[in-house]
Amino acid sequence: MTSNPQSRDSVNSSHPATSPTDSSQPSKPLAMVETAFLASTASLIWLINYYFPPGPLLRIFFPTPIALVYLRWGARAAWMAAFVSGLLLSVLMGPPRSILFFIPYGLMGILLGYCWRRRLSWWVSIGLGTTIGTLGVFFRIAVVSLLLGEDLWIYLINQITNFLNWILDRLGWLLQPSTTLIEALAVVTVVVNSIVYLFVVHLAALFLLNRLGNPISAPPVWVQILLDYDTEDDSAETSSSEEVTEDF
Repeated sequence: MTSNPQSRDSVNSSHPATSPTDSSQPSKPLAMVETAFLASTASLIWLINYYFPPGPLLRIFFPTPIALVYLRWGARAAWMAAFVSGLLLSVLMGPPRSILFFIPYGLMGILLGYCWRRRLSWWVSIGLGTTIGTLGVFFRIAVVSLLLGEDLWIYLINQITNFLNWILDRLGWLLQPSTTLIEALAVVTVVVNSIVYLFVVHLAALFLLNRLGNPISAPPVWVQILLDYDTEDDSAETSSSEEVTEDF
């Protein structure tokens, strides 16, 4: 028996040869390498800032590496980067300090990446980030108070009370602020500090991540005017940098 060459051609044509790599699919090894590298970068920034603090400079970049992972590879890689950063810091500095990094900065990086990837307004991302940052401050106070055996909230209240008394003495007002007013002022101080911190983080990410080809959400108009910022080129960079990844 002789085989029909036409039948062989038809069989070969029904099963076309496929290349081992498909350019339309994201590279899993590259995603793992970048996730590991940025997770170690976040841990290193926290480690350097803890032992050799250069002021508030490095603190601005605490959530940025994890947010960059979300922008490039999606939610799953960002969660992985946050957990890996926590594990590295747990080995290098101990579990308590690794938890203080993961809450709030690990969660904040994931949240900011989520907002920036979907081009949500700065008001939304700053508002949600402020919530996590404020809760993170009270979580830090609770953890450190537990480790030291002292209530740091009382220490904070005493410091604010002394500051208010100093102001009232300077003004010549014979007033004694109530405990409720002092606690409310302490909460407002924490919230305002978180808002200012998130705004500075957005400004730093606006210039840094745009340089890396992963732009964040467009800033408000008044920020664009102050910084002379042009958003016309962001659409082209965004379309070239987005990858097909899993979301929440």
